[in-house]
Amino acid sequence: MSDKPNLSFKQAAIEAEALREQLDQHNYRYYSLDDPQIDDAEYDQLLRRLENIEALYPALRNPESPTQRVGSAPLSIFESVEHKVPMLSLANAFNDDELRGFERRLQTRLDDNSPITFVCEPKLDGVAVSLLYRDGVLVQGATRGDGFTGENITANVRTIASIPLKLKGQGFPPMLEVRGEIYLPRAGFNAINAEALVKDEKPFVNPRNAAAGSLRQLDSRITATRPLEMCAYSLGQTEGGQLPDSHLATMLQLKEWGFLTNNLMEAVVGIDACVDYYQRLEALRPNLAYDIDGIVYKVDSFHLQQALGFVARAPRWAIARKFPAEEAITRLLDVEFQVGRTGAVTPVARLEPVFVGGVTVSNASLHNEDEIKRLGLRIGDQVVVRRAGDVIPQIARVISGEIDSDGLKNILFPKTCPVCGSPLQRSDEQAVLRCIDGLVCPAQRKEAIKHFASRKALDIDGLGDKIIDQLVDAKLIHSVADLFSLSIEQLVGLERMASKSASNLLAAIAAARHTTLPRFLYALGIREVGETTAKLLANHFGTLEKLQESNVEALLAVPSIGPVVADFVTEFFSNPHHLAIIASLREAGVHWPDIQPADTKPQALPLAGQIWVLTGTLATMSRGEGKEQLEALGAKVTGSVSAKTTCLVAGESAGSKLDKARSLDVQVIDEKEFLALLEKGT
Repeated sequence: MSDKPNLSFKQAAIEAEALREQLDQHNYRYYSLDDPQIDDAEYDQLLRRLENIEALYPALRNPESPTQRVGSAPLSIFESVEHKVPMLSLANAFNDDELRGFERRLQTRLDDNSPITFVCEPKLDGVAVSLLYRDGVLVQGATRGDGFTGENITANVRTIASIPLKLKGQGFPPMLEVRGEIYLPRAGFNAINAEALVKDEKPFVNPRNAAAGSLRQLDSRITATRPLEMCAYSLGQTEGGQLPDSHLATMLQLKEWGFLTNNLMEAVVGIDACVDYYQRLEALRPNLAYDIDGIVYKVDSFHLQQALGFVARAPRWAIARKFPAEEAITRLLDVEFQVGRTGAVTPVARLEPVFVGGVTVSNASLHNEDEIKRLGLRIGDQVVVRRAGDVIPQIARVISGEIDSDGLKNILFPKTCPVCGSPLQRSDEQAVLRCIDGLVCPAQRKEAIKHFASRKALDIDGLGDKIIDQLVDAKLIHSVADLFSLSIEQLVGLERMASKSASNLLAAIAAARHTTLPRFLYALGIREVGETTAKLLANHFGTLEKLQESNVEALLAVPSIGPVVADFVTEFFSNPHHLAIIASLREAGVHWPDIQPADTKPQALPLAGQIWVLTGTLATMSRGEGKEQLEALGAKVTGSVSAKTTCLVAGESAGSKLDKARSLDVQVIDEKEFLALLEKGT
């Protein structure tokens, strides 16, 4: 098929349109139907012919052309994208009993014991994405991000051949958001790693990391060289049009519109059939062309999905059944201690490198001192390391009797912080050692500053995590007080910080100097002092000076303040480093109006003297937040049910505590009743 320099524009337009239709149809048959009609050489010949015509008449190029998958000029940064319909995570089941429990919960909520029809799908080990189409044309691609906000990767997803740039057929809604998984088939993964080795470059550790790295390229021309695929698995936001009333029918419709869907997807009736599907897929797993790490089960009927609803960040009508963790044997070489963002000191195992779960593992989490004692672990032991999917590798058990115990060393925990040298503390209720110098310890510095600037604290607009990271790394700030001495010259030296942005940030920092006492107390990051507790303390004492001078006895007189919080507050204000930072903040102009102390006695609160228990999962708040709100009303919140319990709040998946409350004839309310109680304040 040779070029025709004398081809008229009209002839070229007609031929270009015909070639686009041919190529789109071949893409559809190859990816969606897995039934190619021509070989790769013939496809390439058609594509080259279209490229030649578009080069001859550039006006004939359009964004939906199959030739436009080569990538474009590099971006400087990914823009943020808000998901109008959140991209939720899934609850997990790890065995058959948990899967059957999932079905029982659904039947109970639906008040119907009839078998439920589920759609079973392989859980691809890739990267979740959202694709937005308007009038059938791809206009946006975005990562999942945190489920509510992702990154705009439109230029990158346009390079993936299995993603239709323009939908086939008709009947699709004017606005259609399709969600799916972008992954790298094993053959493609092996090919790009072989090429990396030839070029003396670092290979990817597994296909998922390769897919994620490919999608986060600012230069989409690099993404275009990676043999990525995208498999659709659900819808997001839609407007207009008529869609099927079930999940499976919707997936079949997406296939007709040009999307790749998984050919192993199957509808089954009842949970026993789901178990059977799991066993069949587990046997097929080693021979698949792509990696999967489990199965996803979804209630097929959209009507039932709507009736079941959501809990927290997951739908009630879907669950993931993970495959068993992979294990390998290696040796514990040493244990190091890391200080986390909250001051928790975590032992980290240094291991002889071993390949397990698709990656080479040389470190593993040991959690805390109790876990080490439970394992009976010593340096030099042979150990079994377990890893499943993206879960942090863990030491599952020690292999005893393999080597002479004389060569083993006990693991000794530090008495002081490995980073700042401050004393470590372990409370009776927790197994975690903590550094108590949160505002000063370098290991906690970034997180302390991020908390201080957060919306519910001093609310410094524009001071995001990345800017704080840069400020600390550049040694421009060492504590929260240093924020108020920053200059525009220091800020414009930061990455992607122009003069106007720097001026706006300085204005926001200046505005944050005027705050309230509750916000300031919350911003200090005192352990166990959340928003509600900060308000209680501020309203009770009225001034910071009176709070600083208070002792444990005075703090216990505050409604809902228990001995744990009282101890943390007195420890915080007895630390000279903390007092120095507070003094620096006040010298920098941070101020607030004093509060007229409320003459509130514990018995005046509506739930004073009552004992409450929270159990199960709450959809609208965490149990910690629920506890704070109950304590603000005067209740004592405990972790166990007894005859003295006044009331139990039962969230989703409430278990033995609910059974015990019923057996003791303790009052039980659900989340709806709980929210009504909080709204009334009684």
